[in-house]
Amino acid sequence: MRRTAALAAVLTLAPLAPARAQPALPLAAVEQAVARLTARHGEGQAARIRRGVEQVAQRWWAEDGTPEELLAFVEASFLADPAELDATAARLERVMEQALGHLHEVRREIMTPLDLDTGPVRRVDELLANLDLAAHVDEDLYRTQVAFLALLNFPVHTLEERLAQGPAWDRAAWARSRMMDRFSERMPAAVLQEWTAATTRADQYIADYNIRLDRLVTPEGERLFPEGLRLITHWGLRDELAAHYPDPSAAGLAKQRAILEVMERIVRQEIPLAVIDNADRLWEPFANTVRPLHPAEAVDPERLAREREPDTRYARLLEVFQAARQQDPYSPATPTYVERSFERGREIPEKEVEALLVSVLESPEVRDLAALIKQRLGRPLEPFDIWYSGFKPRGRYSEAELDKVVRERYATVEAFQAKLPEVLRGLGFPAEKAAWLAERIVVDPARGAGHALGAARREDKAHLRTRVPKQGMDYKGYNIAIHELGHNVEQVFSLNAIDHWWLAGVPNNAFTEAMAFVFQNRDLELLGLASPGPEARRTQALATLWNTYEIGGVALVDMRVWNWLYAHSEATPAELRQAVLGIAREVWNRWYAPHFGVRDAEVLAVYSHMIVYGLYLPDYPLGHLIAFQVADRLRGDDFGAEFERVTRQGRLTPDAWMRGAVGEPLSARALLAAARDALQAERTNL
Repeated sequence: MRRTAALAAVLTLAPLAPARAQPALPLAAVEQAVARLTARHGEGQAARIRRGVEQVAQRWWAEDGTPEELLAFVEASFLADPAELDATAARLERVMEQALGHLHEVRREIMTPLDLDTGPVRRVDELLANLDLAAHVDEDLYRTQVAFLALLNFPVHTLEERLAQGPAWDRAAWARSRMMDRFSERMPAAVLQEWTAATTRADQYIADYNIRLDRLVTPEGERLFPEGLRLITHWGLRDELAAHYPDPSAAGLAKQRAILEVMERIVRQEIPLAVIDNADRLWEPFANTVRPLHPAEAVDPERLAREREPDTRYARLLEVFQAARQQDPYSPATPTYVERSFERGREIPEKEVEALLVSVLESPEVRDLAALIKQRLGRPLEPFDIWYSGFKPRGRYSEAELDKVVRERYATVEAFQAKLPEVLRGLGFPAEKAAWLAERIVVDPARGAGHALGAARREDKAHLRTRVPKQGMDYKGYNIAIHELGHNVEQVFSLNAIDHWWLAGVPNNAFTEAMAFVFQNRDLELLGLASPGPEARRTQALATLWNTYEIGGVALVDMRVWNWLYAHSEATPAELRQAVLGIAREVWNRWYAPHFGVRDAEVLAVYSHMIVYGLYLPDYPLGHLIAFQVADRLRGDDFGAEFERVTRQGRLTPDAWMRGAVGEPLSARALLAAARDALQAERTNL
């Protein structure tokens, strides 16, 4: 009864599409179809029939045919024979792997000039980036009625159903459930194309957003950073800031404060347009003054400083939001991007994610850890200390020392590619498995900070992208590369070693981030600069807690910004800028100011993910928590076997995956308990 009532509401009150494609089926037509099929196949099939017909009706538009044509379709297409259902599911799986996999490869080729450091981006590349052939797949699946065949014969499960019924499902049942995620929403190709265009524009904006730190000067006109230091925001700026903790001098602190000022100028859009990736301008960020590198150049310094970036950062975010909003009418069960991100994307409700993050932010362990960091620094905490790196083994080495070690091993992208088997053996994979993995991973020079691009077809390969300067890979690029390698190894296992293609992957992005963190936490160990042991685990607990504390606040800012956008959908870029800054201050004042003694900091809004990858940021703190829970199973000689075991579970729900991996649900308890023990050990050693 509830389902029938819900269907009636959808058909009469909540159209899924604009006028050209509104649902055209009266409820009587649905009941007639159900009655005819039940009479033919018997009451034993009645529940399946009703659910299937209603699923079709919810997505049947006027352009698909009349009620009589729908009736003819369901009578011809309902599959009562279990063997026929099995064969149909297998055929869909094979065809979709090949179709979507090849389209994924086409898209990778189209995006190569924008994603990789292959030379100048030409006008043709900018235009081709808006070409997404995959955007038409779903539309064609409906036009050919393949999607309707699937909807008629297989259920689209809700999160509630998966949580309740999933523990009793076998792998084939899980695969069919995931198959139907493909058909849960019906999005017109034009809507998907606009999403691709908006996110591509945002991605290109961020990928080209570099700051010439070598052109930053003090009020006295002295250069702060070495020649050639050009860093992407926010990743490069954050990592450079963290790299100066081993330097206790006033010069190191001055560099950190300058980078913080750069970050805040960016988020406030007070950054002069002339200094973005411009080697011909000198910038003093505290007074926000600009002058030419060559004094003889005839320019007006006051005009250069006055012409700020015109809220481009927030205009790009608004474009992404509006593209997401166009999808809302086509997703009746999750009618906002926020709901889709949490209910369908993460399969963890937003309130549960927020409660999990707050449990860390408000923990006494964070309070005690902040006090310990303050003691170690010998000064009051400043806002940039959210990136304190003293608990990481790298804190014992200068950036120059780390760069030297990395460049001796990996001078080029090709050198890193050649040594992938060695790196994987160092992590604990047997030689044969390391070689198998390395054969399925391609290393590319990233134009941006770096990312991992998995394959979608088992005959294809995963791609690891990291930034490699002309002088050779530096520690920043290596650290990112090891992180992305964790993604790639997970991607290879969860695609190439999986039993059902529909289960390829992990429950959500937080889980692949967790696997990447497991690798990244061992980067110095792979260089021979750190070793595992009880002390290392205690240090890792403190580092992970501080990282989770930092990125947890950033994630809350991201979540609150998207909720604000839905409440103010007609906002201008300037209004959005003010809202983001206000949200960043609110989050800071509640959970950071009590430990830092500084109010109204806005640095939590600097993460570039917020502009490009809407609501991706919550996956990072979740990933830290997952990685810490899983890490106990990934120690010792069986690291490789355990990593493979947990990633080959595939795309179950987060709860089912965690129980299969570690025997308990996702929580912060393991991390907080380990941090408590580590803090006690610190107090004992004082």
